[in-house]
Formats: sequence, C-alpha cells, structure tokens
Amino acid sequence: MSNALLSSLPQRVTVVEVGPRDGLQNEAGVVTTADKIRFIDLLSAAGFPVIEATSFVSPKAVPQLADASEVMAGITKRPGTRYSALVPNAKGMERALAAGLREVAVFTGASETFVQHNINTTIAGSIENFRPVVEMARGAGVRVRGYVSTAFGCPYEGAVAPDAVLRVCEMLLDLGVDELSIGDTIGVGTPNQVVELTALLTSRVPLDRLAMHFHDTRGTALANVLAALQMGISIFDSSTGGLGGCPYAPGASGNLATEDLLYLLHGLGIETGVNLDAVVEASRFLAGVRGKAPASRYYAAATAV
Repeated sequence: MSNALLSSLPQRVTVVEVGPRDGLQNEAGVVTTADKIRFIDLLSAAGFPVIEATSFVSPKAVPQLADASEVMAGITKRPGTRYSALVPNAKGMERALAAGLREVAVFTGASETFVQHNINTTIAGSIENFRPVVEMARGAGVRVRGYVSTAFGCPYEGAVAPDAVLRVCEMLLDLGVDELSIGDTIGVGTPNQVVELTALLTSRVPLDRLAMHFHDTRGTALANVLAALQMGISIFDSSTGGLGGCPYAPGASGNLATEDLLYLLHGLGIETGVNLDAVVEASRFLAGVRGKAPASRYYAAATAV
C-alpha cells in the first residue's frame, strides 16, 4: 500500500466492544452473572473506550441477558470507558436509566422483512417505538446510538439498496440519535459495496457520526474495514473472540473478532488505546466459561503452543 494511501487513514480509531451484548445474546449455554461481570471487567482493563455491556430487552425474549441490571451494578466502571446497553422501548429505557446508563442503543434495519422477523414491526414502526426512548434520553442527557442492520444484504430479501439504508439513517437522525452503526448483519459485504454505501451516507451524514459493524461470515470483514478506513470511517464495532453472530444468517461465523481488528489497526500505525494482549486474556477467560475456542484468528495464533 502506498504511503499516500496510508497517510490518508484515520490516526485514531474508536473500537466499540460489543461482545458482552451482541456476542452473548445468542449463546446457547447459560453464562452466569458473575462470569459476565468478570468478562466485562477484563475488557475494561484492556482499555476499550466503549463497551456495550448488556441489553434491557424483555427477559422472556432474551433470557441470556435477563440479568442486565445486576451486571451493570456489579461491573467496575473504568474512568475513560463508556458503558452502553441496547434498549428496545420505553420500558427498557426506564430500566437502563435506573441502572445508571449514560449511553444506550436502539436497533432497526434497512430491510422490512428482517425487521419484521427480528422485532415484529415495520421499519417505520420501529422508529416510532424509539421516539419515547430518545425523548427520555434527551431529558436525562443520555447518548443514543442507532443500529441499522442488514445494510449490505438481507437473509430474506437478498441485496439491499444503498438508498434504502440512507432512508433509515435519515429517519434515525431526524429522531435525534447521536451516532449510526451500519451493520453487515449476515456478512455478505465486499469492499466495493463499503465504498459505495459510505460515499452515499457521508453525502448526508457527518463522518464522525458513522460507525461500521462487520461480520466475517464470508471472510471479508477486515477487507471491508480497510475500505471503510480509506473512506475516513474511524469507529468500528467488534466482538472479543469473534463471539456471536446473526441467528438468521445460515453459516454465520460471528462478528468481526476484536483481536483481528486490533492487529490490523495497530499494524497500520492507528491508535486505539486498547491493549491487544489484555483482549486475548478476556477471550481466554470466556473460552473457559463457554468450553470452546474463540473464532478469532489472532487468538489462535497468539495462544498456539
């Protein structure tokens, strides 16, 4: 890669660690509250600027995260780290505020069919559900992030038009969200799509309010990160060990692994403030809890005997 291309990349990237929420929400085996707290504390010690710790959804809907309030009460909050949680509605927001959250996230998609299957409403309906959440957040001085899933493809509808993604982003911005996370939920995106979509979005959305959330289902996540970096994106979501994945995506191998992302970023000379060795230790701990090795390629290399 030429020096010109390297010099145009962001000097610093914010890595949003989503493993405790996005990673654990579909975990089949029960992870105890104590183990979740220990996992998040290890991530905090690694120096993440943002950790999505849990979700205040209905315990019936996501039993794995039914202990959201207990987890938030139990973790050691590190100065310099923002802790966030996903909230689906006003009731979830009430619980999040009671737990002391200063940052929350809402979740919709760019595909009508996916949103219907995933949260049982339309895209427009999901936005209306978020309206009281954002109003409550504004009143409490709480930051709001908006997830836009299926931005590159849908398991039901196939390809998703960039214009459809932009429409949802504009709806969320009009609602008052502070940041947008653009998700390749089923891991079908390629670098050319990243460039095309980012160019469209940044024509209407401030660059510093855009994050990318890639899945590595087809092995393109890091290539997509590099394309996004070249477009000026400086916020990326990832999951320690590559934990998690979309339950609606056949063969989904999980989120982009934080270790793999950090190795790329640090190799490019980009600062993150996150200690890669400490992230490996967090993965090692959770691997013991889960009884299975993480999907992260860097983790496999770093822990090989």
